[in-house]
Amino acid sequence: MRHFAKIAEVDIIPLVNALAVNPELWNENNLRTTHPSSPHREADDIWVMFNEIPEDAAAVVDDCEVIPYRAWDVLPIRDLVLDVMRRVSATRLGRVIISRLPPGATIPEHIDQGAPATYYKRYHIALQSLPGALNNSGDETMVYRPGEVWWFDNAAPHSVVNNSADDRIVVVMDVRPC
Repeated sequence: MRHFAKIAEVDIIPLVNALAVNPELWNENNLRTTHPSSPHREADDIWVMFNEIPEDAAAVVDDCEVIPYRAWDVLPIRDLVLDVMRRVSATRLGRVIISRLPPGATIPEHIDQGAPATYYKRYHIALQSLPGALNNSGDETMVYRPGEVWWFDNAAPHSVVNNSADDRIVVVMDVRPC
């Protein structure tokens, strides 16, 4: 495989349980899902680590600096993020977003742009994913299983189609490996 690499399997149960009892975290910040040109319009987000939003929100596309948002303190996600960073010998943490895509929804094909897309490597931690939740990158398609950690090539054209009967929920995580 050129566009996906399975990194590990991790314990996601504490995070999944915490998401269930903190539904108010979804879409507290919606720049990524409401921007008119965003391919993520059908998704819901929880920002864990993200850029500070300047007056000109368009400047975010080239900003590699992130700050913690409320979910960093509310959810049991720190150890999970730090464990993945350790496994890939990462020296710097970028954006961390929990993304939910409902059944029948899509994230249309796109290529991530801007400085974070070229500076960081992108990883997904599958929290909830059934057969039919198709992750596409380049000419490859992968169905994640809950607890799996995947690197995927976000510099290639990529998309997600959720043809499953339940939400597809992943932690989207950017890190800078050594």
